[in-house]
Amino acid sequence: MENKGTENGAFSFARSESIGGRKYGLAKIQTQQEKPNEVCHDDSVPPVRAQTIDELHSLQKKKSAPTTPIRGTHGAFSAMSEEERHRQQLQSISASLASLTRETGPKVVKGDPARTAESPRVTHVGHHSYAPSFGISDSALKFTHVLYNLSPAELYEQAIKYEKGSFITSTGALATLSGAKTGRAPRDKRVVRDETTEDELWWGKGSPNIEMDEHTFLVNRERAVDYLNSLDKVYVNDQFLNWDPEHRIKVRIVSARAYHSLFMHNMCIRPTPEELEDFGTPDFTIYNAGQFPCNRYTHHMTSSTSIDLNLARREMVILGTQYAGEMKKGLFSVTHYLMPRRQILSLHSGCNVGKDGDVALFFGLSGTGKTTLSTDHNRFLIGDDEHCWSDNGVSNIEGGCYAKCIDLSREKEPDIWNAIKFGTVVENVVFDEHTREVDYSDKSVTENTRAAYPIEYIPNAKLPCVGPHPKNVILLACDAFGVLPPVSKLSLAQTMYHFISGYTALVAGTEDGIKEPQATFSACFGAAFIMLHPTKYAAMLAEKMQKHGATGWLVNTGWSGGSYGSGNRMKLAYTRKIIDAIHSGTLLTTSYTKTEVFGLDIPTEIEGVPSEILNPINTVSSLKFPLIMMLLIFLGMHLICFNGAHDSLELQWQDKKAYKDTLLKLGGLFKKNFEGFLHYKIGKDNNLTEEILAAGPIF
Repeated sequence: MENKGTENGAFSFARSESIGGRKYGLAKIQTQQEKPNEVCHDDSVPPVRAQTIDELHSLQKKKSAPTTPIRGTHGAFSAMSEEERHRQQLQSISASLASLTRETGPKVVKGDPARTAESPRVTHVGHHSYAPSFGISDSALKFTHVLYNLSPAELYEQAIKYEKGSFITSTGALATLSGAKTGRAPRDKRVVRDETTEDELWWGKGSPNIEMDEHTFLVNRERAVDYLNSLDKVYVNDQFLNWDPEHRIKVRIVSARAYHSLFMHNMCIRPTPEELEDFGTPDFTIYNAGQFPCNRYTHHMTSSTSIDLNLARREMVILGTQYAGEMKKGLFSVTHYLMPRRQILSLHSGCNVGKDGDVALFFGLSGTGKTTLSTDHNRFLIGDDEHCWSDNGVSNIEGGCYAKCIDLSREKEPDIWNAIKFGTVVENVVFDEHTREVDYSDKSVTENTRAAYPIEYIPNAKLPCVGPHPKNVILLACDAFGVLPPVSKLSLAQTMYHFISGYTALVAGTEDGIKEPQATFSACFGAAFIMLHPTKYAAMLAEKMQKHGATGWLVNTGWSGGSYGSGNRMKLAYTRKIIDAIHSGTLLTTSYTKTEVFGLDIPTEIEGVPSEILNPINTVSSLKFPLIMMLLIFLGMHLICFNGAHDSLELQWQDKKAYKDTLLKLGGLFKKNFEGFLHYKIGKDNNLTEEILAAGPIF
């Protein structure tokens, strides 16, 4: 059978081949040109210049351009070749990974072992600082591949490919799990107590510093280093702390997970290529072997987790926890030790700056509104959590933000919501298995869900994150007892007293078993991270405030008109008006009255805030007010409005005695908390200590 084709003769089927009268296969296709001198359109291109799939893949990625040009004869690297610079960098990393009991560090090479096609050049360094030497080991016979300062895209690839529980969410963030530990382990954090730290650090009752000896630290360090060297690859980040270039700290983080490397890429300050070339030896090194436990039989160990700081060696070792926040807060503790030695105050605070250069510091524990109030679209954000105050002004310690995600919504926290995109790490969140949309209300893994993102993801972030000296120091308290005023102007001594106290209150719902308000105190609004005695930080704060003319304020974002359960939570709109008045300076020119017991100066009027709530004794709860009283007030309001005698009705606590008793109760709790600081001398005499005590509640 034959198909003759169409009239124009585009093609035709030739007759099928037959054998023994039977046809086999399809007919041959014969193509014919429509016109002899017309050529068909050809959209083909030359074939790729690759002979194999691997070669094709190698063409997909081009080598990075030289980071910075070789400088002139005066530069530190002026006569250094790229190969020599590469060798020195690997030597530095090998030295960081060196065991203290062997003569050389491990053989290190850059790159992913899965992509290494040929034997790399060996780089290791001698190490003679500790005896005895045990000679060669199995780890000395292998390469340790170093994935050095990878980009977020590269770290995504590593996490997705090698770390179970890593996924890309619908907004592009990297979702990951921190393992069994979903929060910090403060009882497993230890500091080496030696001849230097014996006298410098705060030890004993109330101190967050749990001591360990040098030998135990070295045992744990050896365990961590041996674990990291046993791996085919480790991640190394060289980054900075503190945006003030004059006082920054060089940090190196050695870790086993892409999650940890990306987390620290976001949270520390990212060096420019030129800064990375000049990085040299780090000032502080973290060995994160969190997937490997410590030895429970080692002295001082009480669990499989240990976070160890050695300030003399400038090293931190992490064993038995993969929670990334341990690295962030561990480095914060380090700055709390190193910065005061340079006469720089390290602070656990938020910080923003107005368009006129007026800087405000915000201190507050969880639930006080520190993040909400320091994030103001009319002002620039310098940072949300950790800062330094030096002779140059204020500077953010970090390069990113570590925000809580539980119950996050676009309406309540639009900046955080929009920051959760490509490059951001979201920890322990739950998401839809198909759409990958995160359910921020789901607490199946933990309530402590978090997002870590670069500060550049916040639209109104000030870059670089530095500012002039603060004009206002705002201490936030969520007073669930309902007796502290919405705002008070503080003297220097009062600022020191309330800074050392670090007060807020827990209410039902914040922790299991809490049925009524419970006062909680955290020295310097961050007791878990301070290294020196709280009074030292307070004295530095007062000195800087006095020198630069800053004013202290105590702002209550808690209850008014009664305690939790009978009063009402302070309206956020009123608190924002108060903060605006502080920023503008109008609160400095208004008239003040003094409260009893705490002796606080409270303003008599603030624009946009009802004057009756400014003094707690003049406020009233509407929740437990008898119906007859509500009726009388309703009638009274009509009479007053009719007579035109007053613009507003002044309301009071239902029971003034209840108010006074509650006020005295809270004052007693402050006094009891301060007993731990009574016998600590500031300087050569007790004058300053006595001045601070006199600024507390007086019965």
